[in-house]
Amino acid sequence: MQTILILTANPLSTSRLRLDQEVRNIAEGLERAKKRDQFVLESKLAVRPRDIQRAMLESNPSIVHFSGHGTGDEGLVFEDETGATKLVDGEALAGLFALFAEEVECVVLNGCYSQVQAAAIAQHVNYVIGMKKAIADKAAIEFAVGFYDALGSGKSVEFAYKFGCAAIRLAGIPEQLTPTLKKKPNIEETVVNRLLEKQVNEHTSEESQELSDSDREILTELLTRSGRAEARKALCIKIGIEPNQLTFLRQSTDADFALELINYLHITDDKQALRKICKELEVVFKRGKYAIDLESIKSKLYCK
Repeated sequence: MQTILILTANPLSTSRLRLDQEVRNIAEGLERAKKRDQFVLESKLAVRPRDIQRAMLESNPSIVHFSGHGTGDEGLVFEDETGATKLVDGEALAGLFALFAEEVECVVLNGCYSQVQAAAIAQHVNYVIGMKKAIADKAAIEFAVGFYDALGSGKSVEFAYKFGCAAIRLAGIPEQLTPTLKKKPNIEETVVNRLLEKQVNEHTSEESQELSDSDREILTELLTRSGRAEARKALCIKIGIEPNQLTFLRQSTDADFALELINYLHITDDKQALRKICKELEVVFKRGKYAIDLESIKSKLYCK
């Protein structure tokens, strides 16, 4: 689940922008998107500098979107307590985003002349979009809607950026070159490291769910008690094992066969077959103490 945090500011002394329409159009697009369940949209209006800090702490966003005015080197335009203009420069914003660099994947500065701030923030955040020059209200809205429509369909940030630029041009507005995408230095290395870290965490999580000796003993006992071990070949076929591959298929007792089968599946790490055995046993042991033991084993096997 990714949180998109939209921050808007339109102080009294600045020209009126259709910020409410931009937020509404973005929300409507995400509601229709194929991957809509993966996004949560939060918006803060008439934002003051203090509000930015609090919103970052409260929302923990993956994407931060600013809509409003920009002034180039002097900074982005926010509000003070009276609704008057309050400028925040790129270095100040970069310092804030540096604290959230592990959580924030993308920042969109949908305001005029914001590429200066985008370049500063991109030292810490993987993807930052700013505007090279002034951008018309309609063009800014077209870009934002196109960008989030693409993200909502599962596309990458880079694709969504290009899609947003294309949306401006398709609307007949000659400003498709105004948005600019800045990328964090060595971003490829950062992305690879995050993927490796994710794989290690998943592998560690999987290892931590290995069945214990006690779990295997319980499965063996339940398999024997259930009577499923009597029809050995049929059981093997049901769980996806070729019976002729098993040297212990002709064990003298069902208990010995059940023991050998559970140990074999454990050694070969065939969790899929173990899950299917649990499904078979679930039919027999619906209630009582055995049902509780079986539920515990199923949870370790991620059995639905």
